[in-house]
Amino acid sequence: MFTINIYLRFALIGVFLVGGIILAFAFGFWYAFPFLLAGLILLVGYIAFGTIQSAGQMVQLQQFDEAEERLNLTMKPAWLYKTNRAFYYILKGSLAMNRKDQDGAEAYLQQARAIDLPTDNEKAMVELQLASIHVNRGKWPAAEVAYRNLKKMKVTEPQLKAQIVEFDKMMQNKGAIKQAKRMSKGGVPLRPGGKRRRPKSR
Repeated sequence: MFTINIYLRFALIGVFLVGGIILAFAFGFWYAFPFLLAGLILLVGYIAFGTIQSAGQMVQLQQFDEAEERLNLTMKPAWLYKTNRAFYYILKGSLAMNRKDQDGAEAYLQQARAIDLPTDNEKAMVELQLASIHVNRGKWPAAEVAYRNLKKMKVTEPQLKAQIVEFDKMMQNKGAIKQAKRMSKGGVPLRPGGKRRRPKSR
């Protein structure tokens, strides 16, 4: 999809709107109308769609810092078109996960979940990321909720399908994962009977 560089867009908005205003005072409104209309179209496009597309391309190229800077150029996320607003929060959540900011990632993804996304692919992407965060944080009941939501969706995107298959395998082995997390925290493994071995009395 064609996209205008955000800095070029800012420059064109300024040129068309300021130039249109000058023309309106100098020669009348109808001389200025094409310039004002072009400037308003560019401005409304920026407000409604933000910088999501170019930021997403940067994430795909693993240019995470650049993607964060580009997302921050979005004027007001609450004014974005609904789908773009959801993707704004998805991208912010993904970037927070890349920084190991689990709290921030979960908060952004919860905001994306609250928006009525257009297809099951987008909904499944959010649920999968949330489920992964909950597993990493040991929040298994929340992970189970996200997992059940995920399984209800009809996913058609091949890469997302493959990620869900891998997550299925992890959920099937959640007992081993819980045990490994207990061991990593210095816990004492249980014997098959469920009791710890007592030290011999002297």
